[in-house]
Amino acid sequence: MLFVTGLCPRRCFYCPVSEHKFGTDDVYADEWKLSKDPAQADQELLEECRLIEAKGAGITGGDPLATLAKTTHYIQLLKKQFGKSFHIHLYTSLNLLTQKTLEQLHDAGLDEIRFHPDLQDSKFWERLILTKQFCGDVGIEIPAIPGLEKETRALLDFLGTNCPHIRFINFNELEFSDTEAKHYTLGEKGFVPKDRYSYAVKGSAEMTFKLMQYCRKKQFPFSVYFCTSKLKDAVQLRERLKRRAKNVALPFDEITKDGVLIRGVLTGSNVGGNILSLRASLLKLLNLQEHELVYDPQKNRLLMDKKLVKKHKKMVKQLGLTPSIVAEYPTWDAMEVEIDFL
Repeated sequence: MLFVTGLCPRRCFYCPVSEHKFGTDDVYADEWKLSKDPAQADQELLEECRLIEAKGAGITGGDPLATLAKTTHYIQLLKKQFGKSFHIHLYTSLNLLTQKTLEQLHDAGLDEIRFHPDLQDSKFWERLILTKQFCGDVGIEIPAIPGLEKETRALLDFLGTNCPHIRFINFNELEFSDTEAKHYTLGEKGFVPKDRYSYAVKGSAEMTFKLMQYCRKKQFPFSVYFCTSKLKDAVQLRERLKRRAKNVALPFDEITKDGVLIRGVLTGSNVGGNILSLRASLLKLLNLQEHELVYDPQKNRLLMDKKLVKKHKKMVKQLGLTPSIVAEYPTWDAMEVEIDFL
């Protein structure tokens, strides 16, 4: 997923974009925050695509149309690098849509555009009629929000009457966000999780099934899909992690069936920035080869086989280092899932 900007003309109460991304003009390729230098950012984006073996890209935000020149640049870059078959779709609201905007997106090579209309304000819905001239696929993607079934049906009726060119509508199961403020906002509005193990909102799936029956009864020309929170987490994310793990894993890393890396880690709060200087001593002291002890500059730590960490834990502790076995995502930010201090 290419997050091109956190700028957006709307402020949806259910927006999943985190506070540190929303309202900023930063770019992320999956979890990788790209450089402010445009040339370097291009190379980082292409590297992330290579590492996850991407066959296409979804462009999102914020609203990608808020920084249209940057958005079209990335579309052109990806098409040039990976070819016409590299499928690119884009998520946007209707607020910034114009005929000229559609032409620029088409000329850049965009294959598909997915709109997120405001369910509680129909003033921009008419702009969907403009998309009849767009040569790529046009669809709608919205969350199924309990309490807004009437408003959602009104949108479906509008599409069925005025937009026969719309190919599909995707309903996403509404979820609580990881971010505290937005998690609180949904709770304040009366939404609750559907069970103790899920971020999905109670009633969202049931509402979607009703809307799907409504579409079938009305015989609308577009296809209707439902993306559950479980599908997004368990399938889409896991498959990306597995591909990236295969390409970034060090020779001694263990890769789980879910694409999580298991590795030995040495950190040193007591030695601070000197942990790299200790690497040479450790190689000699532990009789290791260069590839068996790897310095990670991003997190200022040393990585090694988990068996070796267990074997030499007493010795490394004497040097002021903390040994652990870490399970972490193979993503750019290497988010830890579990840490077992030895």
